[in-house]
Amino acid sequence: MNKFRTHKCNELRKEKVGDKVTISGWINKKRDHGNLLFIDLRDNYGITQCIIDKENSNFKILEKIQLETVIKIEGEVVERSKESVNNDIETGEIEVVIKNFQVLGECKELPLPVFSDREYAEEIRLKYRFLDLRRKKIHENIILRSKVISFIRNEMNKLGFLEFQTPILTSSSPEGARDFLVPSRLNPGKFYALPQAPQQFKQLVMVSGFDKYFQIAPCFRDEDARADRSPGEFYQLDLEMSFVEQEDVFNVVEKLFINTFKKFSNKKLLFNQFPRISFKESMIKYGTDKPDLRNPLIISDITEIFLREDVSFEIFKKLVKSGSKVRCIVTKNTKDKPRSFFDNIDKWAKEQGASGLAYFTIEKEKEISAKGPVGKFFSKESLNEIMIKTEAKVGDSIFLACGKLEEVEKITALARDKIGKDLGLIDENVFAFCWIVDYPMYEIDNQTNKIKFSHNPFSMPQGDIDKINFDKPLEILAYQYDIVCNGIELSSGAIRNHIPDLMYKLFTVAGYSKSDVDQKFSGMINALSYGAPPHGGIAPGIDRIIMLLANEKNIREVTMFPMNQNAQDLMMNAPSNVSENQLKELNLSIKNKK
Repeated sequence: MNKFRTHKCNELRKEKVGDKVTISGWINKKRDHGNLLFIDLRDNYGITQCIIDKENSNFKILEKIQLETVIKIEGEVVERSKESVNNDIETGEIEVVIKNFQVLGECKELPLPVFSDREYAEEIRLKYRFLDLRRKKIHENIILRSKVISFIRNEMNKLGFLEFQTPILTSSSPEGARDFLVPSRLNPGKFYALPQAPQQFKQLVMVSGFDKYFQIAPCFRDEDARADRSPGEFYQLDLEMSFVEQEDVFNVVEKLFINTFKKFSNKKLLFNQFPRISFKESMIKYGTDKPDLRNPLIISDITEIFLREDVSFEIFKKLVKSGSKVRCIVTKNTKDKPRSFFDNIDKWAKEQGASGLAYFTIEKEKEISAKGPVGKFFSKESLNEIMIKTEAKVGDSIFLACGKLEEVEKITALARDKIGKDLGLIDENVFAFCWIVDYPMYEIDNQTNKIKFSHNPFSMPQGDIDKINFDKPLEILAYQYDIVCNGIELSSGAIRNHIPDLMYKLFTVAGYSKSDVDQKFSGMINALSYGAPPHGGIAPGIDRIIMLLANEKNIREVTMFPMNQNAQDLMMNAPSNVSENQLKELNLSIKNKK
């Protein structure tokens, strides 16, 4: 028999009343009632209430013992009185009368309380992460993470995928984010890179003749922290399939996500088949390629209306003539909202760096008119046209933004989220997934004014590859796709370009010569020259999936040992200085900044 416990702290029930038991764990809480001392003993599985009276020789010792001390308790299970039953814990109908106890691990004064889930400073939480992880909410999040990953592995196996591991030490990539570099001792002056993603390796797995691959892959990017990405490293479900088209990838991922989210959440799925929304449509209707489809508000383009002679809104008219766009958001039946509601939205928009949001409300007494600061600038005919274009009705209000395309997309996307929340339109008990498809292969670089790849340079262009018009590169669409849920991008993916000659042509448009491609992507282009199957894949972020399931806003809450905003591990004191001997072995020296 295990000398530390006969039962875990979630196992004892009324059937065990009268049994002699041994349980071990951390002192979660103490309540001293004078003659009686109650101790909540906690382990990974749950809590058991233990009780000792002052006649026991151990009473005074336990009375003074520090919370979070690890102890072993030997005692007898007794039934609680009806009024003292605790339905919040699994063992709430019983308690253990302490006969003997033993300290297994002493605890110093705590820098943060463990039994409370209240917010604490990030620096304290990360420095003492091992204590932070004992707290109920985050402890459950990490257990959830483990269960979700195990479930995903099983589902992938059921779908016929094989799990392989790809290298961690690899070559630096000229594309994407900044690499983490590792100096090579055996090859002085040369460096490995930690993989930003197993992109090239997973394609090489397909070229090697394997049909379906996946792994829970660690990825490394030397980039600034964000709420939805840890600095340094993150994990993704990396998968690739041979002899597939876009819809084949969608079918696999939709099955996986539906099963996973139904298993681990009580929230409803808004769609059992995820909508396919083109990038162009998404940018017009939602102002972003990461739309939150829980929000019913739609953005409309009404630029052409400002070319009418019977619209006298001169500020917008002048901007439109110089190339600006006008986008608007209709809010349904908001005629009775106070003026402050509209003015607050306008003020908020200015705080976001925009020039504000104009607005008016559609009314009708004898004929259609507009009430509000800019309503007088529109004739009844122009208002009728706006109503047709936007499906607005009498009693609805319209918010207007005008500016350069990128600026107006940005502010209307933010405004759509803001207004949706202010009006209580977003159902927090729903997951709304969608696919964003038909990304353009290229875009114009705002700084250089040159053509560059807009998404993934290794993607297959759409259409007949023999008839692609390379003279109009901005019209070329790619088989690239993102999966989005509740406004959060979970992953990007693509059907890959497996034809070397086509790859050379596509890279030429973006300014790469054949020798550039051969040099920078030698492993990939060489492998594709030896018989490559059509293939495609995607890599949903594990951390973001867990964030959604745990209903957390920050990735730190679902990551076991995250770094802080400056990419520092405060608990392990990393990054740290290394010795001169270590540097010499690597043929490195530190050059101090002046």
